Amino acid sequence: MTASAVASARDCIGGAFLSLKSWFRLIPWPDLTCNQDPDVPEGTRVAVVPPRHRVVSRFLLAAALPLALSILLADQSFAQKSTITGDFRIEPPTLLSLGFEWRISGDDNRNAHVDVTYRAKGEQNWRSALPLLRLQKEQTHDGIFDAAERLRDVTKVSPGAFSYVAPNMFAGSILNLEPDTEYECRFVLSDPDGVKGKATKAVVVRTRKEPAAVEGGHVFHVYPVDWKAPKQAPAFTGLMEAYYMAGRAGDHQNAYPSRVQPGDVIIMHAGTYLSDRHHYFNQGPHEGYLAMGTLFDGTYYLTQSGTPEKPIVIKAAGDGEVVFDGDGAQTLFNVMAANYNYFEGLTIRNTNVAFMVGIKNITGASGFTLKRSKLTNIGRAVQADWSGSKNFYIADNVFIGRHDPNRMMGWTGAFWAKLPGYPETMDSEYAIKVYGQGHVVAYNYIANWHDGVDIATYGNPDGTPDEIPDRAPASIDFYNNDISNMGDNCIEADGGAHNIRVFRNRCFNSASAGLSAQPVLGGPAYFYQNIVYNTPTGRATGFIATSSGIFCYNNTFVGGSLGGGPVSNLHFRNNLVISAGLPGPILTVSTYTNYDTSDYNGYRPTPNANNQFQWASPPPDVLADFLHAPADHRYKTLKEFNQATHLDEHSILVDYDVFVNVKPPDNSDPQRLYKAADYDFGLRADSAAVDAGIPLPNITDNFVGRAPDLGAYEFSRPLPIYGPRPVSAKGTQ
Repeated sequence: MTASAVASARDCIGGAFLSLKSWFRLIPWPDLTCNQDPDVPEGTRVAVVPPRHRVVSRFLLAAALPLALSILLADQSFAQKSTITGDFRIEPPTLLSLGFEWRISGDDNRNAHVDVTYRAKGEQNWRSALPLLRLQKEQTHDGIFDAAERLRDVTKVSPGAFSYVAPNMFAGSILNLEPDTEYECRFVLSDPDGVKGKATKAVVVRTRKEPAAVEGGHVFHVYPVDWKAPKQAPAFTGLMEAYYMAGRAGDHQNAYPSRVQPGDVIIMHAGTYLSDRHHYFNQGPHEGYLAMGTLFDGTYYLTQSGTPEKPIVIKAAGDGEVVFDGDGAQTLFNVMAANYNYFEGLTIRNTNVAFMVGIKNITGASGFTLKRSKLTNIGRAVQADWSGSKNFYIADNVFIGRHDPNRMMGWTGAFWAKLPGYPETMDSEYAIKVYGQGHVVAYNYIANWHDGVDIATYGNPDGTPDEIPDRAPASIDFYNNDISNMGDNCIEADGGAHNIRVFRNRCFNSASAGLSAQPVLGGPAYFYQNIVYNTPTGRATGFIATSSGIFCYNNTFVGGSLGGGPVSNLHFRNNLVISAGLPGPILTVSTYTNYDTSDYNGYRPTPNANNQFQWASPPPDVLADFLHAPADHRYKTLKEFNQATHLDEHSILVDYDVFVNVKPPDNSDPQRLYKAADYDFGLRADSAAVDAGIPLPNITDNFVGRAPDLGAYEFSRPLPIYGPRPVSAKGTQ
């Protein structure tokens, strides 16, 4: 048996035995058959366990144990400690980021490392990126510790939504790149115990460009029914008449073929497009006769696809506001069958779902674009949870939900139950929910919702335990969004897997955690340079539900604690965490792994709190334990915490005076909403947070001074733009 086969067998056996609750029970085994190893001749199988539903007695288990251990211990010098390289995958690029995955076998002692360098094509000098994150079979299991038992017992009312084991691999991103630019990327894997296979990978990848209309296609002009001025030809009344060969409110609407083709542009002229969905018509729309092809359910079913190079564009003409009024319809636009449809400059109102783009296990679209539009009085703006969706671009929009704009309200818990208006009514569930790969949600203003921007809590990625590479939720960017007044979370990475990137967002007034990972599956998920202010229940982050693989770098959190749990493979650097005086620790982590890290942070604990830092983990001599609850430890001071754990050894204590103008939220009025314009999170020149951080490639590049600063803002550097970007006279951003 080759070393690769030994490592493959050992990995399978290790995962199987890790899932056993006891050696002395009759155990109906799950199907734990290993994948065929590439080094094993075709037709040969490495049999490690019996098939599903077979009951193994303690006698048979005891008899099998020596064989299993012999494989586990075979070739200790190579199979367990050394690294065997496997498949290397480039994820779909976004505009600013590139994501990569590198599968391996071995490296049980976790001392392998992948350094990353890159340069724009044509440049001479190489630049460093963050090293790839080491994933090593971290488990996500909904808090049910015996994964095998959970999978077997399908009779339970709630057997658990997740049963996921992270691949044995490295994964990570190159961040803060330029759109539509070709980059040379180099990856070097090193292991003191040796590497078998190709240890260096070199690839050339281009970032995506922002979607835009193209020249050369047909241009169709659409007018409302009551338009009185002259019209440009070809002219149509209502969207469906231009998109299809006719627009009718009757059976024949379904029979007309599409008029539009890839690269075509539909120009919507000013007015209100309110379709009569309650009457059956047999003519085209005209004044007093609003037959716009949305009979009964009020939905525009758009089914023609564009291409990445030639989207089908529906955009405002610029001669006044273009309003699509849903008249209370459940869904206004259904584009699940239409790839690369592009919407710009529209106002959409009075519907529950503005854009239905995908539904789990049914179908969905790719290439959906929504730009510079305003969506109000809606329940969901963009719903998309089909795993095959790719390459959305949702940017520079305004999303206003139906929640009370004058006070905050949560949906659960004794904290909110005592306040008027409890619980929040689910009038607006979320602004944006996506799933799939390559999506960008950026520069949006979002207010008065339950959630702001979410990855769909989909469950196990398709194909688990052998996730299908192009169906796993990966390479998703949420950045520069301005979010306020959420009944739950501003941003949820819940259900995301690899290379989820949440950066430079501003979150004010979130009834629960500002940033959520519930769970992230394997990771990495990057949370960096975000600002969170006013989370009255005391959590700036909700990294919980057995999430794994989280980087939390250079964030500013005011009014809530950092951490969560249970988690694994969690890493904190350069954060500012400022308490508002609520009870409880300022840092609270419960982890299944002993390779989590935290350092170079600035903390302002609650004064006189008995326990300011909480860190629960396995025993010190155990690398990881996913079968037992971590042992809880609490510490009264930062010094006591770092002396006991060797974490946060370079972290410091700070206060509100590190900022130019930031005051604590008023704990006596938890429903109060604060305005971001009233605060300045910039650091004072004499702040203790200045030069107190550690360099992080791709994140703290171009810092000023001796070292990077703590928090989201580097002293004297330009501040980010949050929400929609201004438009120049030429129409460019």
